[in-house]
Amino acid sequence: MQDTVNLKPGAPTPSFADLQNAVTRLVPLVEGAADAAEAQSHQADEVAAAFRANGLYATLTPKALGGLELPFVEAMQLIEQVSHADGSAGWCMMVQGVMGASAGAFLPDEGARTVYPDGANVTVCGQGVPRGYATPVEGGYAIHGNWGYASGIYHAEWIHSGCFVMDGEEMKVDDQGHPEIILAHHPRDTIELTGNWDVLGLRGTGSFDYTVAGGKVFVPAVQCYPFDGAKVQRGDQRYSTGLVGLTTWGHTGWALGVGRRALDELVKLAHERSDVFGPLHNRASFQQDFADAEAKYRSARALAYNAWDDMAETHERDERETLEQVAIIRLAMRHIHNVISEITTFAHRATRGASLRKGVLQRCYRDTHSGTQHILLADEILQACGKVLLGAASDNAAWNVLGLTDV
Repeated sequence: MQDTVNLKPGAPTPSFADLQNAVTRLVPLVEGAADAAEAQSHQADEVAAAFRANGLYATLTPKALGGLELPFVEAMQLIEQVSHADGSAGWCMMVQGVMGASAGAFLPDEGARTVYPDGANVTVCGQGVPRGYATPVEGGYAIHGNWGYASGIYHAEWIHSGCFVMDGEEMKVDDQGHPEIILAHHPRDTIELTGNWDVLGLRGTGSFDYTVAGGKVFVPAVQCYPFDGAKVQRGDQRYSTGLVGLTTWGHTGWALGVGRRALDELVKLAHERSDVFGPLHNRASFQQDFADAEAKYRSARALAYNAWDDMAETHERDERETLEQVAIIRLAMRHIHNVISEITTFAHRATRGASLRKGVLQRCYRDTHSGTQHILLADEILQACGKVLLGAASDNAAWNVLGLTDV
């Protein structure tokens, strides 16, 4: 397909308004393909192709590789808009955004040229949480393992796989006893999908399990980078947040879109549904509960954008984000998920059977209660946020993907 957005290095970058308009044009396609995506357990080919053509998978990929390198807040609004149309489509867009940005920002030059030989129109998907093993060999690693939750992998060209680095039969550890973990990037034809994406929600994401074909595959060292503390190779100060910032950005934007769609669908159903107790929207108790749900959602959304605006101002001064700023964006991510879990449960109960049947509200309910299962919503990460905000973290504390390193 001819690119609508030119994703070659040095090409003009479309305006944010142009990208918003592109998403608006694609909403009918996304919504129309949502049921089929759920039935086949992955995104429709035409949706994936349209997202690529319009640059929506490259929103945070560095400009040096042909990506759009949008500000976090603008890219989050696009994720929110797509997730409002369909949670699975928004999830795949945000996953590709995270992986395209991280591979683009952190891979060494030779590895980046291999993954992005002709620009940023490349799809990278996989499972970054370590479930595999990397044995050092000459020039790189021999990796093997079994990975899960590889969202968007059906349309991926490159796979990124989290691996524990091995030292013989034992995991290699640093001087603090933490395991060494790398993210290895290898071509799609080096893996085999093992299926099994028969799930409650996010059915259209195609988050299949996979393994490497033939048991092991060689990955050059230049196609790998550290899971935590990766050095920024290209792009501006925003990439200093590493996978912590990128993953927090993606999941926050997704939750904002799905939560808003659930409330919008509830408004429609409240005007349509009536039973022996009268029209739903005329009941005082429902009006009170709906107002409360709106307040919680809008407050959570305001917190999220306030936190990201604050960190953006720091990056614009070419300064590193603080420990507390990261705590706030991670807190905001957890909070919006708590809120949408509560409000979709309220919507499910209040409509008295409407979401038992197939429909948008049911999908929002299922998607929400699947998204909240992600490891990045773990209580341990929320506890680390509390530790930082209480001033209980040491001067040597640092964020990592799964929490706080504090020695």
